[in-house]
Amino acid sequence: MHIDQELDVRGLVCPLPILRTKQSLANMSSGQTLRITATDPASVIDFQVFSDQTGNALLFLLQDSGEYIFILKKK
Repeated sequence: MHIDQELDVRGLVCPLPILRTKQSLANMSSGQTLRITATDPASVIDFQVFSDQTGNALLFLLQDSGEYIFILKKK
């Protein structure tokens, strides 16, 4: 899968991962993908809700060794 931009929010807790994601998406074009790496367990729910509320598609979610990887596609 092609990734257009990456965002590292490891060590940040709610709401910062979502806020940083919003900032990154604002500078991207429709259809581009953003890979986010987080460590906050609450981010799993946060990114699912964020996707539902904003219309940005959550294409991928993976939990591995305390890290969470999300791939969003900008609407």
